[in-house]
Amino acid sequence: MKKHLYLVMILFATTLYPQKGEILFFQTNWGNTLSWDAFCERAKASGFDGIDVWLPNEAESQQQLKAALKKHDLQLNLMHGTDNSLPFEESLEAYTKKLHVLVSWKPVVINSQTGSDFFTMEQNTAFIKAANAISKETGIPIYHETHRGRFSYTLPVTLDYLKKISDLRLTADISHWMVVHESLLEGRDAMLSEVIAKTDHIHARVGHAESPQVNDPKAPEWKRAVDRHLDIWEKVIRKFWAENDRPMTVTSEFGPPYYMPALPYTQLPVSDQWEANVYMMNIIKQRLGID
Repeated sequence: MKKHLYLVMILFATTLYPQKGEILFFQTNWGNTLSWDAFCERAKASGFDGIDVWLPNEAESQQQLKAALKKHDLQLNLMHGTDNSLPFEESLEAYTKKLHVLVSWKPVVINSQTGSDFFTMEQNTAFIKAANAISKETGIPIYHETHRGRFSYTLPVTLDYLKKISDLRLTADISHWMVVHESLLEGRDAMLSEVIAKTDHIHARVGHAESPQVNDPKAPEWKRAVDRHLDIWEKVIRKFWAENDRPMTVTSEFGPPYYMPALPYTQLPVSDQWEANVYMMNIIKQRLGID
C-alpha cells in the first residue's frame, strides 16, 4: 500500500511539474581580481552561461566589460542595492536613478538588495514599488533578494511583504535565513511554499545555523545542509518551469574571505571559491538531470 501511494505521488509530481527545462547559470564576480577579459574567459571555460556583477562606475571598465561579454559569448546579470548610509528620501532617489542606468544594459536579470531592516514597511515598500514600476515599463526582470539587513531579512517579515505587494518577485538566497533563524528551516515548509511561489531567481550558496556560508560544500559534514538547500531550490525551479516558457536563472554565489572562512594570521581561505561555485552549478544540474 505504501509503495503504491509513493508511486502515485511521484506520478502526480511528474504531471504537475516538468522534469526538465532550461537553466542559465551565472558566475559571481564577488572578490574577483582578474581583468574582465580573463574573468569572462574563465567563466565560459567553467561552463557558465553568464556572469553576475555590480556594474563598475568607471567608463573604461564598463567598455572592457561589454567587450569581454561579447568576446566570450556570455550573458549578464546586474546587482543593485539600497544605499542605507543615506536618509530615506535621498536613498530612494539614488536607488531609482541607478536602476534606470542598469536597465539600459538590458541584462537578463537585475537582482536587488532592497531597503533596510531599519526602514519602516512603508519606506521599504517605496523601494520595491519603484523597482517594480521600472521593471514593468522596461520588461527587464527586477527581483528582490532575501537578504540580511534588508526588508526581507527574515522569513516571517518577508511573508508580510508578499501579502501586501502582489507583484513582489524574489531572488531566493535561503542561506541568509538559515543563519538568521539558526536552523535549516526544517518544519517551515508551509511558510517557505509561499516564498517559492514568488521566486524567479536563485542565489546558490549554502548556509547553516551559524553562518551564511559553509566552508566547503563538498565536505561530508555539510551534506545535510547542502541537501536541504537543494530540496528548496528544486521546488523553486520545477515550479518556475511549470509556469514559464523562459529559462530559470541561477547564480553560484559562494563568496571570498571573509564570507569564506580564512585561517588566522595568514588569512588564507580554507577552500577555493571558484571551485565551490562550479560545484554548486554541477550538483544542481545533477539533481535535475541536466546535461
